[in-house]
Amino acid sequence: MGELRDRMIRDMQLRRFSDRTQETYLRGVRCLAKYFKQSPDQLSDRQVQDYILYILNERKLAWSTCNIHVSAMKFLFGTTLGRPSTCLAIPPRKTEQRLPQILSAKEIDRLFAVTRNVKHRTLLMTAYAAGLRVSELVRLKITDIDGDRMTLRIVQGKGRKDRYTTLSPRLLKQLRQYWKNYRPAEWLFPGRYPDRPMPRDTAYVIYVKAQHKAGIHKTGGIHSLRHAFATHMLEAGVDLRTLQVLMGHRSLISTQRYLRVTNNNFGAPGKPMDLLAIVKRKKKARRT
Repeated sequence: MGELRDRMIRDMQLRRFSDRTQETYLRGVRCLAKYFKQSPDQLSDRQVQDYILYILNERKLAWSTCNIHVSAMKFLFGTTLGRPSTCLAIPPRKTEQRLPQILSAKEIDRLFAVTRNVKHRTLLMTAYAAGLRVSELVRLKITDIDGDRMTLRIVQGKGRKDRYTTLSPRLLKQLRQYWKNYRPAEWLFPGRYPDRPMPRDTAYVIYVKAQHKAGIHKTGGIHSLRHAFATHMLEAGVDLRTLQVLMGHRSLISTQRYLRVTNNNFGAPGKPMDLLAIVKRKKKARRT
């Protein structure tokens, strides 16, 4: 599908899709072609539906992964091939509403404590203390740190947007210690080659190893540190609008979901078992 691939890349570039999105869409279309062993432009609407059933029922891919395949096929057939009938044959995307498992402050401290490698510990501390996506984390540069204003600059984060987020004194101290030990020149967390940033997969592996070593069994990868940042900020009294800016959310709805996991919503008078005990004590007091 060499020519078709080039056409699809051109269409995505014209729409200014990110490199990550382009890679993901191309991978999804490549899987479709590999399954039928023929170019996607030769497939019927029925075959496209059969493939969706295959990844759902036989491969049992996660909802998020299935949605990526569906989005890739809709773009290919609707935009690149100009086949709206095939797009209509593809069922609409559905997203499962699941809440993340939030790491406690004790678990966060334990995660940092067991990570002896200074570079790895600094990476994890930065992800949590600034609430960063892994793609933003690995692309931080030395020049993005502003110790005077206590801010971190995020350049071209999700949605190709710049923003600033908070820089805590503890993190700044850790960053200075890390810089003295490693002296990175450009990228804050370089990979194997000093002139290139650390791959995202490497950051994932660093987190998983630390999580296992710390005896943390909650689900979720390195993105769990971003979830923990948002939840702990709300519990500390930060307002939703400020948190939205720090997180880089386009919509406040994305930020509001953390209200469903913060323990601020579980305090008195919202603990029925404790209320029952209070009522019993009051009744007993009246009798006496």
